[in-house]
Amino acid sequence: MLFLGGVVGLFGYAYATTTIPSVNPSTQAQSNTYYWSDGSVMTTQGSTNRQNIDLAQVPKLVQWDFLAAENATFYTDPGVDTQGMLRAVYHMASGGEVQSGSTITQQFVKNTYLTQDQSVTRKLREIMISLKIGGQLSKQQILQGYLNSCYYGRDAYGIEAAARTYYHEHASQLTVSQGAFIAATVNEPSLLMHADTDPQAKAQATGRWKYVLDRMAKINKITAAQEQQYLTAGFPTPKAYTPSAGMDGQTGYLVQTAEKYVEAHTSLTDQQLGHGGYQIYTTFNKKKVNALSASVAAMESKHLDPKQRSADKDVQVGAASIDPSTGAVVALYGGAGWNKGHWTNNADATGVPVGSTFKPFDLAAGLDHGAVLSPGQPASPITPDSKFNGDDGITIKNQQGQQMPDPGDPSGLLHQRNDVPTKWGYITLRKAMEQSVNTPYVQLGEYVGYDNVEGEAIKAGLLRKSLQYDTPGFYIGTSTPSAIRMADAYATFDDSGVQHEPYSVTKVVADGHQLPGFEAPKGTTAMPSSTADTVTDVLQGVVKSGTGTNAQALGRPVAGKTGTTDDYKSAWFIGYTPQLTTAISMFKEDPKNSGLQSMKGVGGFSKVFGADMPTEVWTGYMTAALQGQPVQQFPPAPTLGQGANEFGIPTATPSPTASTPSATPSKSGAPGSSTGPCRHHKKNCVSPSPTDSSGATTGGTGGLTGGAGNGGLLGGATGGTNGGTNGGTNGGTTGGTTGGTTSGTTAGTSSNPTGPGRHP
Repeated sequence: MLFLGGVVGLFGYAYATTTIPSVNPSTQAQSNTYYWSDGSVMTTQGSTNRQNIDLAQVPKLVQWDFLAAENATFYTDPGVDTQGMLRAVYHMASGGEVQSGSTITQQFVKNTYLTQDQSVTRKLREIMISLKIGGQLSKQQILQGYLNSCYYGRDAYGIEAAARTYYHEHASQLTVSQGAFIAATVNEPSLLMHADTDPQAKAQATGRWKYVLDRMAKINKITAAQEQQYLTAGFPTPKAYTPSAGMDGQTGYLVQTAEKYVEAHTSLTDQQLGHGGYQIYTTFNKKKVNALSASVAAMESKHLDPKQRSADKDVQVGAASIDPSTGAVVALYGGAGWNKGHWTNNADATGVPVGSTFKPFDLAAGLDHGAVLSPGQPASPITPDSKFNGDDGITIKNQQGQQMPDPGDPSGLLHQRNDVPTKWGYITLRKAMEQSVNTPYVQLGEYVGYDNVEGEAIKAGLLRKSLQYDTPGFYIGTSTPSAIRMADAYATFDDSGVQHEPYSVTKVVADGHQLPGFEAPKGTTAMPSSTADTVTDVLQGVVKSGTGTNAQALGRPVAGKTGTTDDYKSAWFIGYTPQLTTAISMFKEDPKNSGLQSMKGVGGFSKVFGADMPTEVWTGYMTAALQGQPVQQFPPAPTLGQGANEFGIPTATPSPTASTPSATPSKSGAPGSSTGPCRHHKKNCVSPSPTDSSGATTGGTGGLTGGAGNGGLLGGATGGTNGGTNGGTNGGTTGGTTGGTTSGTTAGTSSNPTGPGRHP
């Protein structure tokens, strides 16, 4: 009691000594200025859409929309929520967290007289001023100030600007229903401002709108019959949003990404940023952003004609490009542009399955943790030359040796499918990665274990919330990370196992002072360099002689992976050079329900693979982005010990009996060989332009087998590694030569993928 009495005494003293300050100029809407990575101005936003009006110009019932939603006791309370005030005082006096104010008066005081920080001192001043303001301003003056000072989204400050942007009306012409929506925007302006086009925003806005109308009926400002009349008429969908100048093209997405990063690294809210006055310096490289946008436009101009081909409608592209040595997001492509009515940032959005681009995480986990190939036994070492059954339709076993179930299959067992029924037999994980064969990687994932694979992906940079639950499909890409996160995770392989959190802001200045929290994230070791460099070596094979040969057009060493999902609903290509890592996603979305649609027929392609249009966008962008930069080599793959094979492998494995995917000539300018200087975490090594145009000189990745006898298992691996010339120890020569040279040549000249996600 003594403690509480002391607190009350201090409270009384604070009240007596508090004076109402002058209006704080910094709380008035100002400009936010955004800068490119070179320090030049990208855009200026935030100061043009404000007009104060008298309370008499706001219809009485629209005023009550706000009061019903925020503070129904406004006309009778002392300016603060008494119980909330005592609770806040107790918490703050006890060292607890700062409590948020909720009354109209407190929000008006915070908007008009104070800064936006969340300190105990500022909260106490807010309470005291709110109590005193009632003695100096009328309730009508307070409500007028509140309505004029709120941020409503769409750069609108004040109810007049909100009425103009949402309904093309003056505030005096707003209906009760329209006012209910505008009142709802105060709490979540950035989301609800897109209620005209974004299904998620509209659903949330509709729910909040219904809540306001319900509150209006409960406090007897409208009758139940009137409420039902409004509900029957339906949600008052806002007019289309026309962004303010400077937010068209990719700029809206860049600003949105930067603001999201700022809010995540400070206590600033969306509304506080909306008040303006900040200088925000970004990592975005103007040249690279323009190059990425131009590459998407070139692909669309070449392949898409929605007026003549209905399949080409609603096709979307998302992309992100990251500096692997720092994690800086240097470019992104979020969509057609806010000025075209596309609000979702495709570069930062989740929901698009990544397909076979997930397989490198399976391999990395296998390299780091090994695989339990026999029940009850310790994990065995795994290398890219470990062999697994690549045949179509095989059953999959878990670490306990049990066959995985599938209630939808007549047998009750899962029969994993590849895109084509090629009889691969037992093939190396390297070969399976190159040709995007599913069955070896689903089985590898089960033997390595879900926790290990999930953990490897998270350490590389993916977010747990974007990862699919534990099913066999997890190992071949049912997860839905964003393009930014996929680029960042591949950048971890690119930087020899060092993971950098992706970042988009380098500095924020307000009132001449630099805000803390925007230092470049420090890199952390996510995996051994031997693991990352081995994965990079395998992914170079995808481009040299696998499904990613179209990326050879870059004319530099490239590591990458294609990905396509079931029914061709999404297609990816993620690739990197030593200097730059870029992820491209392509998908088709029904604007009415946000569901992904099949891309069969898009661009005139019967099936859309990651090796096609996504790789074309990637190559066009990377060519421009790396122009003038020296050609660099990747670190050489480390020498690994003998890896274990899946049990059941025969002493000799036949060559595929079904036809492999049809081949088309590779473009000139393939990635260079492994000879020459490489970076080893450094960016200053230079090599001549690469000359290997066929991707076949490496002889594949281990062929199939080296033949029978003692050299059988080793011969295939050795033969493939050495270009198919060494067949093995005893009598594996023919098997090694054929497996290496033939498989390497065929894959090297093929530009066709082997199937959808879960597929290439």
